[in-house]
Amino acid sequence: MNAQCGMHNAQNNDGSMKIAIGSTNPTKTRAVENVLRVLFTDLETVILDVPTGISVQPIGDEETRRGALNRARAVLELTNAEWGFGLEGGVIQTEFGVMTNAWCVVVARDGRIGVGGSANMLLPESVAQRVLQDGRELGQAMDEYANAQDVKRGQGAIGILTRGLLDRQGAYEYIVRLALARMMWEEGLK
Repeated sequence: MNAQCGMHNAQNNDGSMKIAIGSTNPTKTRAVENVLRVLFTDLETVILDVPTGISVQPIGDEETRRGALNRARAVLELTNAEWGFGLEGGVIQTEFGVMTNAWCVVVARDGRIGVGGSANMLLPESVAQRVLQDGRELGQAMDEYANAQDVKRGQGAIGILTRGLLDRQGAYEYIVRLALARMMWEEGLK
């Protein structure tokens, strides 16, 4: 994919782009940068820790998406970037059990909003209980489950539970690509 394929006024004439990411989590920031480096020859990234305006552990797609949107808008407002990115992970309750979820929202300076969501994965009952009943954040629950430290800044629940078939950064790169789809076409809602 190249930046010339209908990238609606995003790229400057010299191939440069300035983006801002509303998280200091290296897994999230690397995911955004890895995807955007394919599109832009000169990428400038601003990384800021911004509030989500939601629960520490979002539950449900709506709350998780809202957190990602809040991050994207906040970081865009605080910088002179062309695009602001927000990524948020949470959990959802389904008929099969508690599953992971993650959302990426990209907000453009011109008002366009792109949204991409992840594939979901079942969590072990003990992890789900730690999150829903004991009030732990998923990262903390996974640290306890895997007897590890700072899982959310590394391979994530997905990396541990798939035994490395996919890691958190790979899952986030996927949703960043999906969110960018909106930046590739011109017509439609902002």
